[in-house]
Parts: sequence; C-alpha cells; structure tokens
Amino acid sequence: MPDLLVRPHDPDAEGCVLRVTPASAGWSHVGFAVHRLSSGATASGGETGREACLVMVSGRARIRAGSVDFGLVGGRASPFEGPPDSVHVPAGLPWRVEAEGAAEVAVCTAPGMDGSRAPRAIPAAEVALSTRGTGTNLRHVRDILPETREADGLLVVEVVTPGGHWSSYPPHKHDRDLFPQETRLEETYYHRLHPPQGFALQRVYTDDRAIDAALVVEDGCVVLVPRGHHPVAAAHGYDLWYLNVMAGPVRRWRVQPDHAHAWLLDEARDRSGRTEEQAVPTA
Repeated sequence: MPDLLVRPHDPDAEGCVLRVTPASAGWSHVGFAVHRLSSGATASGGETGREACLVMVSGRARIRAGSVDFGLVGGRASPFEGPPDSVHVPAGLPWRVEAEGAAEVAVCTAPGMDGSRAPRAIPAAEVALSTRGTGTNLRHVRDILPETREADGLLVVEVVTPGGHWSSYPPHKHDRDLFPQETRLEETYYHRLHPPQGFALQRVYTDDRAIDAALVVEDGCVVLVPRGHHPVAAAHGYDLWYLNVMAGPVRRWRVQPDHAHAWLLDEARDRSGRTEEQAVPTA
C-alpha cells in the first residue's frame, strides 16, 4: 500500500506542488492536486471520463471551463477566512486557470460521464455552513459539493478545526458497500495550518488493524484514507483547515462509528436528541 502521508514538492511548470492520482494512491476514484500560481501564471487540465471541482484555496484567478468563461473567481486571502469560490467542471471538458496575483487552486477529480451537465460556478455564498460537536470536539464545516448538489461522483467539503480540538471524531469509517447504512468512499485530506509552522495528528486505522498509521501532519500535507477510521487532532495554538475529497461507487456519505467509541455518540444524542451524523449530511 502507498504511504498514506503525501508531502508537497517544488512547483512544476504549472505551479503544481502536490498530486495524487488513483494510480499513485492505489485506488480507483479520487484524484487531487494543488497548484500555487504567481500572478499571470496558468494551470490547465480536463480528462475524458473524469469530472473536476476547482476550489480557490486562496487568491483570485480567471477560470474557463469548456466554452464558459467564469471571469475572476475567488478572493479570500487564506482558507481560514471563510468559504471558497469553486467551479464544477463536468467530465470531458477542458479547464484553464490564470492567476491574478498569487493564487492557490485545488483540483479535485473523480470518475464522471462526459457531457452529463454544464460547468457551473459554486460561489462562496452558496456554500452551506454548519458547526459540529461541542467543547474540544467543535469544528466548522463548509459543504462545497455535498450529495445534495449535482455531480457524478465528487463530494467536496472544507473543515476548520480550532487549535486543541478534534475533528472527524468520534472515529468513523466509510469503506463498505452497505447503503444506506454505509458507503465505500476513498478520501483525501489536504491540510493547512495557522500559523503554518504548526502540526496536527491524524490516525488512519481499520478494525482489524491491518492499517494502523499515526501521522504527523504539517502545513501542505495530504493524508490518504483508503479505508478505516481517520480522526484528526489539531495541536494547541494552531488552527487546522482541511479540504476533503471523497468518491466511490455510490455518491452518498454514510458512515459507521468505531464501536469502541460509540458511547460518545450516545452522549451527544443525550444532549441534543440526535447524533452528529444525523445533524449534518456531510463532513
């Protein structure tokens, strides 16, 4: 199995500092890349049979997808500022990004049907915002491309976890084809930290411990979750932002908790009358 922690590298000619493909990850669905562009620099892509969601992590860029020119997209200076502007690009259409000033663009991909729909903008104002958990389990969720919005395979969401808090917690997994109880979804976590010299911890483990990795995450790293539970902890003093990309055979997010920690869900239910999984459709 490939290393579950992927670190950024020096930028290539299109500013790409990080790339995960199905082949490099050893799975079938999720692809992910990050481009850090100087002013006027460009990145482009588009694949037959693969849709994309272009997320403006920071800065502004002119985005074109197929024959549609979306003009300048984005504007936040940091992913910690608020929800992003994004563009959904259906499978088979070319896309091009040209930065206006320094910009960072995340490219999320998954299998899709060519010609299935038109490209569309996902403005920040249309991103659903919610807060999950209480106490040191509190975190803030931004649903960019949830299952309630049109796409072929992609599910895309941002989460901001305050320093000293836990996220993707209590531990849960989504690695079996048992809809509606559970769905099989590959997942990437793209992590950023504020201040950037901080760190976070993420554990990826299966019930039988065939996978059991405790990973030290630094700013700009990606964690691969091929299967199993995957909780995250942000170090005290360092806020954590991550961008999740999920895809699998069924475009639904249905999870099962680690039964050893199910009492935490019972406690949450006692407080609110519903579990966290019932409270928020995706995270």
